[in-house]
Amino acid sequence: MPPLPLYRTPRRRQRGISLFVVIVFVLLSMLLALWASRTSLFNEMVVGNDADYQRAFEAAQALLQDAELDIRGDNADGSDCTIDATVGDTCRRSTIDKIPLEAQDVGFLLATLEAQPTRCRNGLCAKRTGRQDFWNYTSATSPAPTNLQPGEVTLDALTVAGIGARYGQYTGALKGSTASPVNPILADTSAADRGGWYWIEVLPYDESSKSSGLIVGAPSLLPLNVAPNVVYRITAVAYGLKPTTRVVLQETYAQQKRKD
Repeated sequence: MPPLPLYRTPRRRQRGISLFVVIVFVLLSMLLALWASRTSLFNEMVVGNDADYQRAFEAAQALLQDAELDIRGDNADGSDCTIDATVGDTCRRSTIDKIPLEAQDVGFLLATLEAQPTRCRNGLCAKRTGRQDFWNYTSATSPAPTNLQPGEVTLDALTVAGIGARYGQYTGALKGSTASPVNPILADTSAADRGGWYWIEVLPYDESSKSSGLIVGAPSLLPLNVAPNVVYRITAVAYGLKPTTRVVLQETYAQQKRKD
């Protein structure tokens, strides 16, 4: 019996379609992973910036409160200020400029402050002239503002020791071993653009002559029971841990006397 003929099965040509499909899916997976990583990085940047701003905002609020305590002559815990020879300028014991307590103190203080190049000294200031948003420009601002008026002072001229005030400088905060703040910004005094500063403007407030100019265009001034007749405008600037973070808060504070 003759041998059966052998039949060869025709070979199918390999076109590599599966390889292309796999490569496409790999590329899509890589693009998806890259998009997810960039989105995560962006979200971290946003959260980090917001957290830094919130820290600086809380520090600015603490500076305003510290300035109020300075005006009232209270310690950091709200108690009556007690002079401690071992604690710097607490209660302004070694500071020439004091918070005015009597009417005759106001004129002398304002005359002294107005004679200063910056109209400020030891955290106390006479009313600013010209633009009030001094925190928006420094001597390095480029291009320089074209509408500056005589008497205006730049931010870097005010963030100087002996001109502005630091947190706790006159209230005793940060001076004790147990007085470390929760907010690290408040304890940072390593540079002029670090930590925080505040300035207290002493504004005459005369209800009878309406000459203070504090409330422009108002038919009458607020009936405040203040003695001496001054109110205070407090400006606080706090810098975040990031170089681009800065918060400015401002308030008007009237230390009213109780009628009883």
